[in-house]
Amino acid sequence: MAIRMITSRLSHSSSSSLAFLFQGRNSRVAATAALRYTTAAPIAQDPIKPSVNVEYTKLFINGQFVDSTSGKTFPTLDPRTGEVIAHVDEGDVEDINRAVVAARNAFDEGPWPKMSAYERSKVLFRIADLIEKHNDEIATLETWDSGKLYQQVATIEIPMIVRILRYYAGWADKIHGLTVPADGPYHVQTLHEPIGVVGQIIPWNFPLLMFAWKIGPALACGNTVVLKTAEQTPLSALYVSKLLQEAGLPEGVVNVISGFGPTAGAALCSHMDVDKLAFTGSTDTGKTIMSLAANSNLKPVTLELGGKSPFIVCEDADVDQAVEFAHFALFFNQGQCCCAGSRTYVHESIYDEFVEKAKARALKRTVGDPFESGNEQGPQISSEQFEKVLKYIRSGVESGATLETGGDRLGTRGYYIKPTVFSNVKDDMLIATDEIFGPVQSILKFKDHDEVIRRANATKYGLAAGVFTKNIDTANTFMRALRVGTIWINCFDIFDAAIPFGGYKMSGQGREKGEYSLKQYLQVKAVVTSLKNPAWL
Repeated sequence: MAIRMITSRLSHSSSSSLAFLFQGRNSRVAATAALRYTTAAPIAQDPIKPSVNVEYTKLFINGQFVDSTSGKTFPTLDPRTGEVIAHVDEGDVEDINRAVVAARNAFDEGPWPKMSAYERSKVLFRIADLIEKHNDEIATLETWDSGKLYQQVATIEIPMIVRILRYYAGWADKIHGLTVPADGPYHVQTLHEPIGVVGQIIPWNFPLLMFAWKIGPALACGNTVVLKTAEQTPLSALYVSKLLQEAGLPEGVVNVISGFGPTAGAALCSHMDVDKLAFTGSTDTGKTIMSLAANSNLKPVTLELGGKSPFIVCEDADVDQAVEFAHFALFFNQGQCCCAGSRTYVHESIYDEFVEKAKARALKRTVGDPFESGNEQGPQISSEQFEKVLKYIRSGVESGATLETGGDRLGTRGYYIKPTVFSNVKDDMLIATDEIFGPVQSILKFKDHDEVIRRANATKYGLAAGVFTKNIDTANTFMRALRVGTIWINCFDIFDAAIPFGGYKMSGQGREKGEYSLKQYLQVKAVVTSLKNPAWL
C-alpha cells in the first residue's frame, strides 16, 4: 500500500495501562507547556500533513469493497482544521440488507461456524499479526480522522487491539458446554453455540479499539458480523477490513458499513435477520436501539453507554499524586472517554490545595497538533462536539461555579478547547450531572465518606469510579459501596483484555472484554438423551 509515515516508529509498550501519558514526562516538555498553551503556536501554524493515501472508502460487503447502492458519499473531516480528508460511501437501508444477506449466507452456508475452533483461532491470530505489522499506517489514519494523539494510538491503543484479538483467538478452542447430572435414566449435556448474525455499532472516540472489542469475541464464538462505523471516523475500520481479507477470513463473515445512525444504524437494529446487537455510545441512543430491537425480532442487546464517573480523593491522599491522577482521569483523550473521572470529589481538608494544583496542572497541559510529539491534547472530534462542550462551560459559569482556568477555544482553527477547571461545583449543576465528553474538570468538596458515597451514587450512570486513598479499609468500603462496573483504586483507566468492562444502571448492560463477553455471543442448548439399560441400573 502506498503509505509513507510522517514520523519514525515509536517503541511499543507492553502495558495495558493508559497512564503512561502522564508518567515520567521530562522537564523540557513541562517547561515549554505554558508557551504552547498561551500562544497556541502549534495550532495557528499549518498542521502537519500526513503522508498517507486514503485507499479504502467504499463499503466492505461479502469480502469486497463495493459502492453504496445510492451512490451517495459523505465527507470525513480532519478535526485539526475542519477540512475534508476523504469522501466515504454512505451506507443506507439497502446496503445494510446486502450486508446482512452476506453475513447470513456466511453463517448458514459458509465455513466459518462449521470449521474447527482451532482453525478460527488461527485466522484471528493472523488478523492480529497484520494489524501489528501495519501499526504505523493505521495509527496515522486514526489520528488524522479522530484527532487522537499519534503517540497514544501507535504505542498503546494498537498494541491493545492486537492483544485483544490474540486473547480471543486463544479462547476460540476453549468454548465448550457441560455434562449435567439429572434425575432418571437420562444423559444431559449443554452445547454453547454461536448466536448467528451479529449487528455491531461502534463509536468515534476509540474507533479501532472498539472494533476489536466487538469483533474479537463475536468471531471467536463463530458468529458473523455486520458492523457500522461512526460516521465521524470510518477510515481505520475500512483499512483493517482489507487486512481481514488478507488474513483469510471467509467472505461475508465481517461486513463493514459506513453510514449514519438514523438510516444505516436504525436499519441494522430493526433487521429481522440480525440475531443480536452490540452497541457502544450514548445512553439516549442505547434506549433507541433497545426499542428497535424489541419491536423487530426481540434480538438481545449488549450496551456500553455513557458515564459520569466520580474520582474521589480522600483526606489521606498525597495531593500532588492525586492531582496528577485526577487530571489524567478527566483530560485523557480530550475528555472524550465514557469512563472519564468527570466528577472530582475532594475532601474539604485538602480541597483548596488540590484546586490550586489542579489549575496549575491544567495550565501546563500541552495542546496542539496530535501528530506533534510532546502534545498531551488534540482537538475535539467535530464542530458539533466542540460547540456542545463550550455550551456546558458557559452553563458552569452561569450556574455559579468558579472558572479557575480555560473556558474557551484555543486558537482560531480546528476544534481545540483550552483545558478547563471549575471549582465550587454543586451536585445539581449541569457540569456535574451531564456527560460533557470534553476537557472540563469539575471539582466538588465533601466532608465524610458516607456523604460522598451517597452523592457519588446519586446519578443515573454507573460505569466507573476512581478512589485515591492510602487506607485499605477505606478502599474496601468504597469498592463495595459504589454502584459502578469498574473501580480503580489509586490508579485510573487500567485496561486489559481479560478485565470485564461495562456499567450499572443507565451505563448499559452486559460486559465487554474478558471471559464475560463470550456469554454475550453464545446461546446455550440443553440436549437430553434417554438411556436404555443405563450402566448403573
